[in-house]
Amino acid sequence: MATQEDTNGTDFQAMNENLARVEELSARLIKALAARNPPKESLNAPSQELFAKAAASYWGEFLDNPGKLYEQQVEYWGHSVRNFMEAQQTLLQGSGPDEDDALPDPLEGDQRFANPMWKTNPYFRWIKHQYRLNAEAIGQAVEEIDDLGPKEKQRLNFFSQQIIDMMSPTNFLGTNPDALERALETDGESLVRGLENLVADLEANKGEMVVRLADESAFELGVNVATTPGEVVFRNELMELIQYHPTTEQVHTTPIVIFPPWINKYYILDLKEQNSLIKWIVDQGYTLFVVSWVNADPSHAEIGMDDYVEKGFLTAIEQAKAITKQKQVNAVGYCIAGTTLHLTLALMAKRGDKSVKSATFFTALTDFSEQGEFVPFLQDDFIDGIEEEVKQQGVLRSFIMSRTMSFLRSNDLIYKPAIRSYMMGETPPAFDLLYWNGDGSNMPARMVTQYLRGLCQSNAFVTDGIELCGETLHISDVKIPLMAVTCESDHIAAWKDCYRGFKQTGAKDRTFIVSESGHIAGIVNPPSKKKYGYYSDGDLSGDADAWLATASEQSGSWWPTWETWLAKRSGKMIKARTPGDKDHPSLGPAPGTYVMKKATI
Repeated sequence: MATQEDTNGTDFQAMNENLARVEELSARLIKALAARNPPKESLNAPSQELFAKAAASYWGEFLDNPGKLYEQQVEYWGHSVRNFMEAQQTLLQGSGPDEDDALPDPLEGDQRFANPMWKTNPYFRWIKHQYRLNAEAIGQAVEEIDDLGPKEKQRLNFFSQQIIDMMSPTNFLGTNPDALERALETDGESLVRGLENLVADLEANKGEMVVRLADESAFELGVNVATTPGEVVFRNELMELIQYHPTTEQVHTTPIVIFPPWINKYYILDLKEQNSLIKWIVDQGYTLFVVSWVNADPSHAEIGMDDYVEKGFLTAIEQAKAITKQKQVNAVGYCIAGTTLHLTLALMAKRGDKSVKSATFFTALTDFSEQGEFVPFLQDDFIDGIEEEVKQQGVLRSFIMSRTMSFLRSNDLIYKPAIRSYMMGETPPAFDLLYWNGDGSNMPARMVTQYLRGLCQSNAFVTDGIELCGETLHISDVKIPLMAVTCESDHIAAWKDCYRGFKQTGAKDRTFIVSESGHIAGIVNPPSKKKYGYYSDGDLSGDADAWLATASEQSGSWWPTWETWLAKRSGKMIKARTPGDKDHPSLGPAPGTYVMKKATI
């Protein structure tokens, strides 16, 4: 039977059959949404007080200087009418406006508007320019508000930008030429696949819209990610301790213990052989232990920072010492685990415990006086909402933290993947880094509150000292040899903020490095790639800018420089050790069992 086609080759029968499948998917969609367990409303936006203050300020400005605001409105109206007239002219005459008459295009180069139709089609051109005018009007209105405090102004800027990004015409099917063209090319199949992707994401996340960034079916832990051979040699309710098999005949006497962040899973350091820091360390002749944290569930609600220190950090260090029969280890902490390693070292100093010979910190904050891009989320209204959330759930569910991080780069981490998956009907890419990024971890309720209130808000560790494990801990208590590795474009732990805290340690032997790139790529930067360089050997007596001005720019990875520093603090070479001993038999091969547990929604 012949199918009905128009002159452009569109198969209307296929189109109708595809659209008919939407009914079945819609039923699944409704069922998935019914299972939703949403977070507290206060985590979706700032308190109304912020917007009320902004509105009052704007109204006050109008009363004080009405001419200024009228001028702005007239200018906005004029540009909007001109934009509409240009669109009409193009429709009537079949050609675009003259170059001299065309509105300037600040969105030139924005990849969201790369499709030629944004320039050549009068409908899309009008929509694009009106979006730009609306965005500028919102930005100008926020800029004109003068009587808000710096943090309130920063929050208002952030949330107004979120509105601007969300309202981009590319985020809606009817105003996205790429999605419409794909729908016609595929006779509607792309839209059906997109809806299938949306429904699948909702079903996998109990009704929460968490966009898959990677094809999860392409990866399996222990098979093509997290493959460095090792054994779980210790386990408690908080962590598994993995010891890796040696690849050299001899190793340094002093072992290394790495503490990854428990916000994510440890295998960011062991994605694949080519970029695995874990494998690289083992290949340099070190006995390596890595902590794999439990993925918290409501039964862990009362676990706090003190538990992470005692049952995590101190226990892992003691077990590594016992297995290797050494009195000291070299410790490494990444992100929040680097912050907690600082706390642990301060506690050990109070107790006279010299089990750590040296410590290395990857992108670790300790001074939170400047909250950077997290200012919008670290004020009382949001923290109050998080406290309510974790009190009810027992954990801070991973998607909430992931969503917060994503909103810092919403166009790249939310809208672009959503458009590709839901409008274009594409399968997410098979990208190991994005797979790891989507494999998040929940965090225990008590720990979250302690971290946010005691460290982030009160900044107690670098001011009056923080009460933990029966001691008052201060960053100046940390006096062993230290190295800090930070990342130049890190938007999570800005390098200058890391520097400010690092300078307040009590150590005399200190080395500071700034790697090019961001929070992940700047750390996972193997020498074989020859991709990013780093800065080192700056003068630590001044502020961050003074350090950078005196630092040397180096090409290639910082890993070999760190290893040279580490080797001097790792003792002589001895016969390589096999994992465990008679008191620590293997509890199973790496990557272990804790890493396999998925976060609950």
